[in-house]
Amino acid sequence: MPDKIKLACLSLPGRKHTDKGQPNEDACVSVFSNGVYVVCLSDGAGGNRYTHAAIGSQSVVGTVSELLTKHFDAFYNDVRENVIRSILVTAIQSELAILTNENHIDGIERLSATMLFCAVKDTRMICGHIGDGIIAKVSSSGIVPMTLPQNGENTGSTYFITFPDAQDYIRVVRTTTDDAHAIVLMTDGLADMVYDSSTYLVRPVVARLAELADLPSEEKLVQLKDTIQNFVINSSNLSDDASIGILYFAGSKIPDISEFVSEKPLPDADYKDVMRSVQLELLPRVKLARSIVNKDPETADTEGKTVDGSDLQIRDTALPSSDEAKVFRSESHRKRSTGRVVLWSMIGVVIIAAIITLIIVLNG
Repeated sequence: MPDKIKLACLSLPGRKHTDKGQPNEDACVSVFSNGVYVVCLSDGAGGNRYTHAAIGSQSVVGTVSELLTKHFDAFYNDVRENVIRSILVTAIQSELAILTNENHIDGIERLSATMLFCAVKDTRMICGHIGDGIIAKVSSSGIVPMTLPQNGENTGSTYFITFPDAQDYIRVVRTTTDDAHAIVLMTDGLADMVYDSSTYLVRPVVARLAELADLPSEEKLVQLKDTIQNFVINSSNLSDDASIGILYFAGSKIPDISEFVSEKPLPDADYKDVMRSVQLELLPRVKLARSIVNKDPETADTEGKTVDGSDLQIRDTALPSSDEAKVFRSESHRKRSTGRVVLWSMIGVVIIAAIITLIIVLNG
């Protein structure tokens, strides 16, 4: 267990905002409460549609940090990851909805934002992430990404916590701090400068930034601000807002950064192998299995038959620009679900009618 965890977070507006007199749409918070250390970042969505993204990002970091400092053990111990994701989304979207009412905003889409967080209690650690940006771990063996940026068809599109199906895209990592020297969270304004998405390489400079968290409070913020301002913000007149959050495990072995890898070969990735093809490959066996479960002799012999588009129901997600953001559900499953609802509704009507009849008889 580390001697102490030191926290740092900083958010700076990019020149694409400051040169136009616009506010920083990123937000960050670092807090220690109830024995829990939390760092959370959020990147408010850019563009004319997202008129109040700066308010949204502030709400996201506040909601997440409060939730995790109060209920770290619940989130860490519950084995149902879908429940964890759902509760996170529900808590965040509820606060955003309240904000829309208070500020007379027409829908939470206007407050769209990403989310990155890391929470640590004793040696247990939870990280969560939706959207672009990156969470990286620094250890004596190097720097590795814990979560990767989520982008659509191009690097300009991503996923937001405000999506109706946001829980489908949240990544949750529960692990321990055993080999960690530091955890570094970055929004895309900084991550794009230090992360090579083609090789999954996090550049060694991130480890140097992490070491700044070991400085005295005022000095580390000055050093972080000067470094990011000079090498990131001022690098372009179109630079984006840039935020960083650091959990630094004092007492852990300080890595030799000079030995860290600065180049990696391109992976042998087959980008034509997509989930759509996996779905189509599995479909005949799924149909066969379903017919066996339903004991339907007319459709039991499906092996070897051709699969066409009528066998799939495609549902677009809230990110229309991404072909990968699609899932399929069978029409038969939908019909059976509807049938069950109708059946139980009929049973309920019968029971209510019987109770009313019994009351009339007893009172007669």
